[in-house]
Amino acid sequence: MRGEEPGRELTLLVDGRVELLGRIPHSSNATFLVQLTCGDDSAWAVYKPEAGERPLFDFEPGLYRRERAAYLLSEYLEWAIVPPTVIREDSPLGVGSLQWFIEGDVREHYFTLYADSPETHAALAKIALFDCIANNTDRKSGHVLRGDDGHVWGIDHGLCFSTDFKLRTVIWDFAAEPIPAALLEDIMPLADAVPPDVADLLDGAEVTAVQRRVQRLLRSGVLPVDHTGRRYPWPLV
Repeated sequence: MRGEEPGRELTLLVDGRVELLGRIPHSSNATFLVQLTCGDDSAWAVYKPEAGERPLFDFEPGLYRRERAAYLLSEYLEWAIVPPTVIREDSPLGVGSLQWFIEGDVREHYFTLYADSPETHAALAKIALFDCIANNTDRKSGHVLRGDDGHVWGIDHGLCFSTDFKLRTVIWDFAAEPIPAALLEDIMPLADAVPPDVADLLDGAEVTAVQRRVQRLLRSGVLPVDHTGRRYPWPLV
């Protein structure tokens, strides 16, 4: 079923007791590593409270909702790009997102994967397409992870879904390449309607913008090209 959420991860994220372990350094907003405990089971998660968000002129407070929306969009598409992510109001510092922690080699990121691991290229190109749909403003290289099981993930989606075209990403190596027919088929329903659980986390204009971005991708059939040379986040990693 589209959008079916995993069992153990969801149980811990939704019902687990949340214990702060420490702040994750080098994050623009306050981001914390937490331990989730439910009975005898426990795991780590990444906690982003609204209280730790820096004010932005182009995004309203509540970036955690966009983190959840990105996960739900990934699940609807059945692309498994975004780790399981929920919203919790009872976390130690108040309402925010909790995202399953991905364990992997911290030395790997988009640039190293693209250069050294060609077997990941299909997954990386899929993330590039996902970012076009979600209008990701901040796809740094370090926001692409390979888990210990080899699966490639995308994290950090708080700056997505703007109505204005704000795509900033390091993933330009696939620009102008044809989008595989299977992926075009996956995104086609979004041209007509955005899933209600995603739409509920955005405003009406943002929902319409998702549909229009998908419609443009379906018409062009290729991943976009940065003609300006400036659509990069900073820092790059």
